[in-house]
Amino acid sequence: MTEDGPALPTLSRALGAEALGTFALVFFGPGAAVVQAQTGALGQLGVALVFGLVVTVVIAAFAPISGAHINPAATLALWLAGRFPAARALPYLGAQLLGAALAGGLLLVLFGIRGNLGVTVPSGSVAQAFVLETVMTFFLLLVALRSGLPWVVGGVVALEAAMGGPITGASMNPARSFGPALASGIWTAHWLYWLAPLLGAALAAAANRWLSPAEPLATHPTAAQRFRPDSGPEAP
Repeated sequence: MTEDGPALPTLSRALGAEALGTFALVFFGPGAAVVQAQTGALGQLGVALVFGLVVTVVIAAFAPISGAHINPAATLALWLAGRFPAARALPYLGAQLLGAALAGGLLLVLFGIRGNLGVTVPSGSVAQAFVLETVMTFFLLLVALRSGLPWVVGGVVALEAAMGGPITGASMNPARSFGPALASGIWTAHWLYWLAPLLGAALAAAANRWLSPAEPLATHPTAAQRFRPDSGPEAP
Protein backbone atom coordinates (compact mmCIF):
# COMPACT_ATOMS: atom_id res chain seq x y z
CA MET A 1 0.00 0.00 0.00
CA THR A 2 1.00 3.61 -0.57
CA GLU A 3 -0.42 6.90 0.72
CA ASP A 4 -2.23 7.27 -2.61
CA GLY A 5 -3.68 3.74 -2.58
CA PRO A 6 -2.49 0.32 -3.70
CA ALA A 7 0.57 0.39 -5.91
CA LEU A 8 0.63 -1.33 -9.27
CA PRO A 9 2.26 -4.74 -9.36
CA THR A 10 5.87 -4.74 -10.46
CA LEU A 11 6.57 -4.96 -14.15
CA SER A 12 7.90 -8.52 -13.80
CA ARG A 13 4.67 -9.70 -12.21
CA ALA A 14 2.59 -7.90 -14.81
CA LEU A 15 4.59 -9.51 -17.60
CA GLY A 16 4.22 -12.90 -15.95
CA ALA A 17 0.46 -12.41 -15.81
CA GLU A 18 0.38 -11.40 -19.48
CA ALA A 19 2.41 -14.46 -20.48
CA LEU A 20 0.22 -16.81 -18.41
CA GLY A 21 -2.99 -15.23 -19.64
CA THR A 22 -1.97 -15.37 -23.29
CA PHE A 23 -0.78 -18.96 -22.82
CA ALA A 24 -4.21 -19.89 -21.48
CA LEU A 25 -5.96 -18.12 -24.34
CA VAL A 26 -3.94 -19.90 -27.02
CA PHE A 27 -3.90 -23.29 -25.29
CA PHE A 28 -7.64 -23.48 -24.68
CA GLY A 29 -8.91 -21.45 -27.66
CA PRO A 30 -7.02 -22.92 -30.62
CA GLY A 31 -6.80 -26.08 -28.50
CA ALA A 32 -10.58 -26.36 -28.71
CA ALA A 33 -10.34 -26.10 -32.51
CA VAL A 34 -7.79 -28.94 -32.48
CA VAL A 35 -10.04 -31.09 -30.28
CA GLN A 36 -12.92 -30.37 -32.64
CA ALA A 37 -10.79 -31.48 -35.58
CA GLN A 38 -9.87 -34.71 -33.75
CA THR A 39 -13.21 -35.64 -32.22
CA GLY A 40 -15.95 -33.50 -33.78
CA ALA A 41 -17.41 -33.22 -30.29
CA LEU A 42 -17.50 -29.46 -29.83
CA GLY A 43 -18.86 -28.00 -33.05
CA GLN A 44 -18.34 -24.41 -34.15
CA LEU A 45 -20.47 -23.00 -31.36
CA GLY A 46 -18.61 -25.10 -28.81
CA VAL A 47 -15.26 -23.77 -30.00
CA ALA A 48 -16.63 -20.20 -29.87
CA LEU A 49 -17.88 -20.80 -26.32
CA VAL A 50 -14.45 -22.04 -25.21
CA PHE A 51 -12.84 -18.87 -26.58
CA GLY A 52 -15.34 -16.71 -24.73
CA LEU A 53 -14.97 -18.64 -21.48
CA VAL A 54 -11.19 -18.56 -21.43
CA VAL A 55 -11.15 -14.81 -22.05
CA THR A 56 -13.68 -14.33 -19.24
CA VAL A 57 -11.62 -16.40 -16.81
CA VAL A 58 -8.31 -14.77 -17.74
CA ILE A 59 -9.65 -11.23 -17.34
CA ALA A 60 -11.21 -12.10 -13.99
CA ALA A 61 -7.96 -13.66 -12.74
CA PHE A 62 -5.27 -11.38 -14.15
CA ALA A 63 -6.83 -7.95 -14.68
CA PRO A 64 -5.81 -6.79 -11.18
CA ILE A 65 -2.19 -7.70 -11.98
CA SER A 66 -1.58 -6.72 -15.60
CA GLY A 67 -4.90 -5.50 -16.96
CA ALA A 68 -5.25 -8.83 -18.78
CA HIS A 69 -4.58 -7.41 -22.22
CA ILE A 70 -3.46 -10.81 -23.62
CA ASN A 71 -3.57 -9.14 -27.01
CA PRO A 72 -1.17 -6.66 -28.68
CA ALA A 73 -4.18 -4.91 -30.22
CA ALA A 74 -5.67 -4.38 -26.75
CA THR A 75 -2.38 -2.93 -25.52
CA LEU A 76 -2.38 -0.52 -28.47
CA ALA A 77 -6.00 0.51 -27.84
CA LEU A 78 -5.36 1.15 -24.15
CA TRP A 79 -2.25 3.18 -24.92
CA LEU A 80 -4.10 5.28 -27.49
CA ALA A 81 -6.88 5.78 -24.95
CA GLY A 82 -4.37 7.15 -22.45
CA ARG A 83 -4.77 4.26 -20.03
CA PHE A 84 -1.44 2.52 -20.47
CA PRO A 85 2.15 3.79 -20.34
CA ALA A 86 4.11 3.58 -23.59
CA ALA A 87 7.16 2.27 -21.72
CA ARG A 88 5.34 -0.97 -20.95
CA ALA A 89 3.98 -1.60 -24.46
CA LEU A 90 6.94 -3.52 -25.93
CA PRO A 91 7.53 -5.62 -22.78
CA TYR A 92 3.84 -6.54 -22.82
CA LEU A 93 4.11 -7.49 -26.48
CA GLY A 94 7.08 -9.73 -25.74
CA ALA A 95 5.26 -11.44 -22.87
CA GLN A 96 2.15 -11.99 -24.99
CA LEU A 97 4.11 -13.52 -27.85
CA LEU A 98 6.09 -15.71 -25.46
CA GLY A 99 2.93 -17.07 -23.85
CA ALA A 100 1.38 -17.69 -27.27
CA ALA A 101 4.50 -19.45 -28.57
CA LEU A 102 4.71 -21.73 -25.53
CA ALA A 103 1.04 -22.67 -25.82
CA GLY A 104 1.40 -23.39 -29.54
CA GLY A 105 4.42 -25.57 -28.82
CA LEU A 106 2.55 -27.56 -26.17
CA LEU A 107 -0.38 -28.10 -28.52
CA LEU A 108 2.07 -29.41 -31.13
CA VAL A 109 3.54 -31.87 -28.63
CA LEU A 110 0.09 -33.08 -27.54
CA PHE A 111 -1.72 -33.25 -30.87
CA GLY A 112 0.85 -33.06 -33.65
CA ILE A 113 -0.28 -30.97 -36.58
CA ARG A 114 -3.92 -32.04 -36.25
CA GLY A 115 -6.33 -29.28 -37.22
CA ASN A 116 -3.32 -27.17 -38.20
CA LEU A 117 -3.15 -26.33 -34.47
CA GLY A 118 -6.00 -23.87 -34.87
CA VAL A 119 -3.98 -21.57 -37.11
CA THR A 120 -5.94 -18.63 -38.56
CA VAL A 121 -6.15 -18.68 -42.36
CA PRO A 122 -8.79 -16.91 -44.48
CA SER A 123 -11.34 -19.29 -46.00
CA GLY A 124 -12.45 -16.63 -48.47
CA SER A 125 -10.66 -13.69 -50.01
CA VAL A 126 -7.95 -11.81 -48.17
CA ALA A 127 -9.93 -8.59 -48.57
CA GLN A 128 -13.01 -10.16 -47.01
CA ALA A 129 -10.95 -11.50 -44.09
CA PHE A 130 -9.21 -8.17 -43.58
CA VAL A 131 -12.46 -6.25 -43.29
CA LEU A 132 -14.00 -8.87 -40.98
CA GLU A 133 -10.98 -8.92 -38.67
CA THR A 134 -10.90 -5.13 -38.55
CA VAL A 135 -14.59 -4.81 -37.75
CA MET A 136 -14.58 -7.62 -35.17
CA THR A 137 -11.53 -6.20 -33.41
CA PHE A 138 -13.09 -2.74 -33.45
CA PHE A 139 -16.21 -3.90 -31.63
CA LEU A 140 -14.32 -6.18 -29.25
CA LEU A 141 -11.99 -3.41 -28.09
CA LEU A 142 -14.64 -0.71 -28.07
CA VAL A 143 -16.69 -2.87 -25.71
CA ALA A 144 -13.58 -3.61 -23.65
CA LEU A 145 -12.75 0.08 -23.35
CA ARG A 146 -16.28 1.00 -22.33
CA SER A 147 -17.08 -1.97 -20.09
CA GLY A 148 -14.12 -4.21 -19.39
CA LEU A 149 -16.23 -6.62 -17.32
CA PRO A 150 -14.90 -10.18 -17.83
CA TRP A 151 -18.20 -11.73 -18.86
CA VAL A 152 -19.00 -8.87 -21.24
CA VAL A 153 -15.67 -9.06 -23.06
CA GLY A 154 -15.81 -12.86 -23.08
CA GLY A 155 -19.32 -12.71 -24.49
CA VAL A 156 -18.19 -10.50 -27.35
CA VAL A 157 -15.33 -12.90 -28.11
CA ALA A 158 -17.75 -15.86 -28.19
CA LEU A 159 -20.20 -13.94 -30.37
CA GLU A 160 -17.57 -12.94 -32.90
CA ALA A 161 -15.94 -16.38 -32.89
CA ALA A 162 -19.31 -17.95 -33.68
CA MET A 163 -19.90 -15.55 -36.56
CA GLY A 164 -16.44 -14.95 -37.98
CA GLY A 165 -14.64 -18.13 -37.01
CA PRO A 166 -15.56 -20.09 -40.16
CA ILE A 167 -14.30 -17.25 -42.37
CA THR A 168 -11.16 -15.91 -40.68
CA GLY A 169 -10.66 -17.93 -37.50
CA ALA A 170 -11.93 -14.83 -35.62
CA SER A 171 -8.51 -13.93 -34.26
CA MET A 172 -8.86 -10.24 -33.32
CA ASN A 173 -5.49 -10.81 -31.69
CA PRO A 174 -2.02 -10.99 -33.30
CA ALA A 175 -0.66 -13.12 -30.44
CA ARG A 176 -3.49 -15.65 -30.80
CA SER A 177 -2.56 -16.06 -34.48
CA PHE A 178 1.20 -16.01 -33.86
CA GLY A 179 1.38 -18.99 -31.49
CA PRO A 180 -0.29 -21.57 -33.76
CA ALA A 181 1.46 -20.16 -36.86
CA LEU A 182 4.86 -20.52 -35.23
CA ALA A 183 4.16 -24.07 -34.06
CA SER A 184 2.59 -25.25 -37.31
CA GLY A 185 4.82 -23.35 -39.74
CA ILE A 186 1.70 -22.10 -41.56
CA TRP A 187 2.06 -18.37 -42.23
CA THR A 188 -0.57 -17.92 -44.96
CA ALA A 189 -1.72 -14.26 -44.95
CA HIS A 190 -0.30 -13.93 -41.45
CA TRP A 191 0.30 -10.21 -41.94
CA LEU A 192 -3.47 -9.77 -42.09
CA TYR A 193 -3.81 -10.98 -38.50
CA TRP A 194 -1.51 -8.22 -37.35
CA LEU A 195 -2.53 -5.29 -39.50
CA ALA A 196 -6.31 -5.70 -39.29
CA PRO A 197 -6.50 -6.03 -35.47
CA LEU A 198 -4.13 -3.09 -34.97
CA LEU A 199 -6.26 -0.98 -37.30
CA GLY A 200 -9.39 -2.09 -35.46
CA ALA A 201 -7.73 -1.13 -32.17
CA ALA A 202 -6.91 2.37 -33.41
CA LEU A 203 -10.47 2.84 -34.66
CA ALA A 204 -11.88 1.60 -31.34
CA ALA A 205 -9.76 4.07 -29.38
CA ALA A 206 -10.87 6.90 -31.67
CA ALA A 207 -14.54 5.92 -31.38
CA ASN A 208 -14.27 5.69 -27.60
CA ARG A 209 -12.78 9.18 -27.43
CA TRP A 210 -15.56 10.50 -29.68
CA LEU A 211 -18.23 8.89 -27.50
CA SER A 212 -16.75 10.35 -24.29
CA PRO A 213 -14.80 13.48 -25.31
CA ALA A 214 -15.18 15.42 -22.05
CA GLU A 215 -14.73 12.62 -19.53
CA PRO A 216 -12.12 10.03 -20.53
CA LEU A 217 -12.81 6.64 -19.00
CA ALA A 218 -9.24 6.56 -17.71
CA THR A 219 -10.30 8.95 -14.92
CA HIS A 220 -13.86 7.78 -14.47
CA PRO A 221 -14.32 5.38 -11.52
CA THR A 222 -16.36 2.75 -13.35
CA ALA A 223 -15.99 -0.91 -14.15
CA ALA A 224 -14.32 0.06 -17.43
CA GLN A 225 -11.07 0.40 -15.51
CA ARG A 226 -11.02 -3.36 -14.93
CA PHE A 227 -9.44 -3.70 -18.34
CA ARG A 228 -6.21 -2.21 -17.00
CA PRO A 229 -4.26 -2.30 -13.74
CA ASP A 230 -5.83 -0.36 -10.88
CA SER A 231 -5.06 3.35 -10.78
CA GLY A 232 -2.04 4.31 -8.72
CA PRO A 233 1.62 5.27 -8.97
CA GLU A 234 3.63 3.47 -11.61
CA ALA A 235 5.58 0.53 -10.23
CA PRO A 236 9.31 0.24 -10.92
